[in-house]
Amino acid sequence: MEYFNEITRLAPWFFPLMAVLLGACIGSFLNVCIYRIPQGESVISPGSHCGCGQPIAWYDNIPVLSWLILRGRARCCGRPFSFRYPAIEFLTAALFLACWLLFPPGKAGAGAVLCSIVICAYFIDHDHMIIPDVFTIGGAAAGFFISLAVPSLHGQTHDLFVVASVRSGLAAVLGVFVGSSLVLWIALFAEAILKKEAMGFGDVKYLGALGAFVGWKGAVFGLFGGAVLGCGWFILSYLWKKITGRTAPVALRAETPEGQPAELGLGVHVPFGLMLGLATLIYFFGLHRWVDAYFDSLTVLF
Repeated sequence: MEYFNEITRLAPWFFPLMAVLLGACIGSFLNVCIYRIPQGESVISPGSHCGCGQPIAWYDNIPVLSWLILRGRARCCGRPFSFRYPAIEFLTAALFLACWLLFPPGKAGAGAVLCSIVICAYFIDHDHMIIPDVFTIGGAAAGFFISLAVPSLHGQTHDLFVVASVRSGLAAVLGVFVGSSLVLWIALFAEAILKKEAMGFGDVKYLGALGAFVGWKGAVFGLFGGAVLGCGWFILSYLWKKITGRTAPVALRAETPEGQPAELGLGVHVPFGLMLGLATLIYFFGLHRWVDAYFDSLTVLF
């Protein structure tokens, strides 16, 4: 710890810079996960390659910089690379930096894992309307074990680490069960009223995984905050369409119950996981102070 503090004193920029570089590299890996996992492909082998089949050299695979240097086109064949690749790398780097600046090292590392899960789930859900089990069941397991290792993730402190660890683990388990059961019961109730599936089971597992990182209070906020964000997004997209006659620049993907592409409107399916993850990160990065205080005041009343 003394060595860590000495580095921070002599070069306060060093660890934030490392967070940015690590985040950009992890973001590059997340791009691979987002593309390959829904297709059942390995994220390890083969290495990065162009759409024409040619391997991408390491110097053409530097996060963000290579895309800028090559002007978004492959060196081998000139085909364009989506702007989304450097955008995800930049977003991951920015979130890792925010984790480092806002939290102590242990919680910052846990937050980096949470951000990585949310980014992958966000884009996969947008593209395929699914959230793979590796980010739901796997995310819940990761959140539980990280909670044991980093009790400060759930605000647990004690002179005996094992006591704080157990309390933190229990908070993670409670977050998993409250988050998943909330979505499940709402989905079952809505299905009984509407006589059709109202929410995918992936969302049920996903909010449970998020709850492992942010506890039951964060899971509750993730659900209802996500619903508010979704409604706001829907209203703005709908008004944009009515006023301009064009689809909003950043619009939710929508499908009919049969899985066919559809215009955003009533009775269509949208990727709700996007909103769950976004609301959870809003809670994690700062809103937890007010949300937790609100729930604590309700606890006193009852």
